[in-house]
Amino acid sequence: MYRVFFCKGGFSIAATWIRPRHISAGKTVAQTISDGIDYAENPDKTQQGDFVTAYGCNPRLADAEFLLSRRQYADATGRNQGKSDILLYHIRQSFKPGEITPEDANRIGRELAMRFTHGKHAFIVATHVDQHHIHSHIIFNPVNLECTGKFKNPLRSNKIIRRISDHICLENGLSVIENPMPSRGKDYSDWMGGWRGKLEQLIDKILAGKPGSFEEFIKLLEAEKCEVKVCKYTSVRMEGQKKFTRLKSLSPDYTEDAIRERISGARIVTPKEKPAPAAPPPSAFMIDFQNRIRALKENPVTQGAKIFNIKQIASSFMFMQENGIPDIEGLRDRVQAAKDDLNRIVPRVSAIDARMAAINELQKHIGAYIKTKDVFAGYRKAGYSKKYLEEHRAAIETCKAAKRFFDAQNLKKLPTIPKLKQEFAALLDEKKKLQAELKPMRAAMQEILIIEQNIRDFYGLRDTQPRRETDRQGR
Repeated sequence: MYRVFFCKGGFSIAATWIRPRHISAGKTVAQTISDGIDYAENPDKTQQGDFVTAYGCNPRLADAEFLLSRRQYADATGRNQGKSDILLYHIRQSFKPGEITPEDANRIGRELAMRFTHGKHAFIVATHVDQHHIHSHIIFNPVNLECTGKFKNPLRSNKIIRRISDHICLENGLSVIENPMPSRGKDYSDWMGGWRGKLEQLIDKILAGKPGSFEEFIKLLEAEKCEVKVCKYTSVRMEGQKKFTRLKSLSPDYTEDAIRERISGARIVTPKEKPAPAAPPPSAFMIDFQNRIRALKENPVTQGAKIFNIKQIASSFMFMQENGIPDIEGLRDRVQAAKDDLNRIVPRVSAIDARMAAINELQKHIGAYIKTKDVFAGYRKAGYSKKYLEEHRAAIETCKAAKRFFDAQNLKKLPTIPKLKQEFAALLDEKKKLQAELKPMRAAMQEILIIEQNIRDFYGLRDTQPRRETDRQGR
């Protein structure tokens, strides 16, 4: 999950995530839906509702309309919806301070929701302006507009939603996360050295002093200016931290049970020696790219004419970002690598085709020779009689042609037809495997060439090297 990260100096970088919302403990379905929408539409956060928009519903009645659609869906499908049912989907999209207006943030949030849901689900977009960074909350109904189906949350939905968000931000000349590094099972703030990462480092430091009990460990935490709540779920709030962190939400080696095991010696853990890596600074290429996009967007002459090109260029840049291509030189290297991959396979396929054609030709002549060799033996036994020749000319000429072919191939001993068929089948199998490799390679070649051309056009670069035959093969 990708969350907004705050550091000592303020807002670090924009991020986007999505969460499904189930029924809240002790509340009804209606209350849960109402709470989620009320939080997003909070007038104190949205300038008295000025920055709340909706699609497929009335923002003031969205909770009632969402609840009604659930009932209509149940009536239409007869499907029972238990406690595990998803009542809402909640998307949060944040932006770098000073880079966007609330109106634009709301517009971009609406576009994000439309692209993610394909316009098939009602949603509200509430842009919050009460903090130093602008962010939007998007709440959409899992039940579609026709009340005949429900939203199928795809695997890695956070990655998908972030990609769509980044794409839209690039189109609008806004900052995005470059080379995001979400870790396994941890959110974006953890790998950036967030509170969880800092707390785990502090736990390692305290446990290195070998406290005699969990109670002593708690006292040492408090000595480090941490506030500790010991209850059903022990929680810790470090100095400067706004919210408590439950120990059970930490990595497996840092939960309360794991800490007790580490104190007793039942669990051995190697402490983390290095803090989580800091967010990489944006590359010069990314900064230049975003500045160029902003210039295009701010120029009223190009706003209409360039919109399609901007979308194309944003897609090309997203490809570079997702594939770790840092700049134009890296793009050239990737193009060359695609060509090399293609050149590695194409000659092998051509060689197999040539050998298969040769086997077919050889089989044809061997078959002809087998059918006519007895006739030719009779011709030789008849002393090469002209009369015999006239009676069997076609068969004799066919046999001679087969012998000339064998001599040209320098075949002293003819291979058997079953052996040739076996070789042909093996070659065919190999060719199919190579073609299976070749198909995605050609697609990758075509894609990378289009990306390269888009970036070249965007930067006004010309290709000084002529296209080679391999390029055409790749296309």
